[in-house]
Amino acid sequence: MRALPIAAVAALLLVAPVAGVTAPGAVPQSADSAVSVDSPLSADSAVSAGSPQSAGSEPTATGETTPQIDTTNLTLRTLSTPRGAATRVSGYTRGPDIGSSLGFATADADAAFETAAVVDRIERAEAGVERQQQILAEINRVERAEVALSSRQSNAFSAHAAGEISDRELVDELVRVAATAREYDERLDAIDALAESTDGFSSPGRLDELQVALQVYEGPVRDHALATARGQSSPNELYVASSQGAVVLATVVDGEYVREVFRTDRWDRGGSDISNDAAIEITEAAYPETAALREPDAFGAGSVQRITIPHEIGTLRTFVSGGTEQAFVEHQRINLSAFPDTEPVAATGDGFNVTVERTYAGGPVTVTVLDDETGEPVPDVTVTKSVGGNDSQSIGTTNEAGVVRTLSPAETYRITVVDEPRVVVLGDIEPLPTPRPVDDE
Repeated sequence: MRALPIAAVAALLLVAPVAGVTAPGAVPQSADSAVSVDSPLSADSAVSAGSPQSAGSEPTATGETTPQIDTTNLTLRTLSTPRGAATRVSGYTRGPDIGSSLGFATADADAAFETAAVVDRIERAEAGVERQQQILAEINRVERAEVALSSRQSNAFSAHAAGEISDRELVDELVRVAATAREYDERLDAIDALAESTDGFSSPGRLDELQVALQVYEGPVRDHALATARGQSSPNELYVASSQGAVVLATVVDGEYVREVFRTDRWDRGGSDISNDAAIEITEAAYPETAALREPDAFGAGSVQRITIPHEIGTLRTFVSGGTEQAFVEHQRINLSAFPDTEPVAATGDGFNVTVERTYAGGPVTVTVLDDETGEPVPDVTVTKSVGGNDSQSIGTTNEAGVVRTLSPAETYRITVVDEPRVVVLGDIEPLPTPRPVDDE
């Protein structure tokens, strides 16, 4: 996509309301990008994007639609922080934030102006050697900027793990890193177009490699955090876990569990090139159950490959490093009504029948409240969660299906259902072990 001239960019920014500003580079994926896990993706759209659709879907007891897939023995593996690493686990509720939103908008505007200025410099350069040199210089500048982004993100991981910054500060920094990476990606698109239109010159192969490397800084939870800060999405709970060089973010959005993980210890930045086929084989071996649901798609260049598996109940995307031959970034979207990795605990009392579908740390927890006599759902009942010895915090009220959802802590917790004077408590709930990829077990 060609970048706009500076005057045009300025005009657009002056007329666009802050709440409507989108992240830089948020454009439709090209044909070679397969399914984008960075945009809202339902289980149904995941099906249509890949192989022929499954047999159909059925409504669940909660009123949602579940793809017809046997989840009895299914496990959808997921990365987490490294085993044995000192990990800080916390969470907070993300809502509209005018301060963060204005900061994001200002950064977006600055980046857009910079890209327009880059294009203007190249277009003003004389044809021939001068223009070629200008193009190569701008690619070198983006390469250096990507190295700085990597350090900036790693420093944020470490600062959060050490308790030096809050959950909000970490997530805001990761949103800014992602937005900057998108803008650099867009800038390279514009540079590529200019290179192709320059007589006797074509884009160097490292431009493609650099664009794939920039995509590792994006993520579906970061996208949702940005939308929430701008008031474009409802407030919701975020799970945050960090260690030295690693982060896990998770949330529940519109009937889907969304998770992103970044592990710097699994990325060799100076590693050797890796082929599409090799990266697919690595992902299939690490995530055998998910790979069995649908054939993976690969897109990449040089030492990083992006693998996407759109399946019946969601999407898995990995970025695989040629040096370590491991997935170092993981994005997951999973249909909540078919989420397989749960084990129920239940209790009855005061006329309630309460079931808690427990899962691994950061995973989605579904609380269902039914009338003990009729078996009918009980709506508008308050449900709270207490982690360790901390005070209880409300996670919401049950919907018409008697359901409310939260995210699993990493330690023992308690769920309480309250409808004064009736109270039911499920205590000492333990999270399940995280079903890690085969090469991370």
